[in-house]
Amino acid sequence: MRRALLLALSLLAIPAVQAADLQPFKASYTADWKQLPMSGSAERSLTKGADNVWTLNFKASMLIASLKEVSTLKLEKDQPVPLSYHFERGGLGKAKNIDLNFNWKDMTVTGTDNKTPVTVKLLTGMLDKSTYQLALQRDVLAGKKSMSYQVVDGDEVDTYDFRVIGPEVVSTKAGKINAIKVERVRDPAQNKRITEMWFAKQWDGLLVALRQVEKDGKEYNIMLLDGTVDGKTVKGK
Repeated sequence: MRRALLLALSLLAIPAVQAADLQPFKASYTADWKQLPMSGSAERSLTKGADNVWTLNFKASMLIASLKEVSTLKLEKDQPVPLSYHFERGGLGKAKNIDLNFNWKDMTVTGTDNKTPVTVKLLTGMLDKSTYQLALQRDVLAGKKSMSYQVVDGDEVDTYDFRVIGPEVVSTKAGKINAIKVERVRDPAQNKRITEMWFAKQWDGLLVALRQVEKDGKEYNIMLLDGTVDGKTVKGK
């Protein structure tokens, strides 16, 4: 259960962007489990380093469990290109560590998944579990209605599909924010999980809320607490 909430918190690894360029940001979130008196928190930041390399830093915590995720990437031809990916989960439950390096010259992904060597054939457009979220962010802001991404997850490559539902107003700790609702598309005959996300229209698409329902019906909700985009404080109405 704690692991599931931490995995939902990891979906907050969605940075604020503009259609033509990335914007540095920092955001904090609260998370609540609907059926149980459990709560968690998450923080995410996007910073620009040397040689136009961006770093996504994410961390989440719930009771004595924790999750950390770090990706480095570049923006090429207006598309995010992953360079490295690190995932770490600790605390209660099964610990997990993933380290991946994207070698675009050799077109391979190499690294380790819980110390097990990983080698994946790299194809143009493939993303890691953070940068696909950045691509989703940018596509939603660009007005696309349906999106599909090839995502490297350890030694596997999965297809993630999404569709835009429409505009909604979301009440957050930062105020009421005009947002765009997006949902993950899954085959209900094979996977009954529900994932819904709301992206701000006016703050370069910052993620403001997330709702996830697990196969067993347990539901948790994640909400923006506060944040800044390009140094400006996020404020709703």
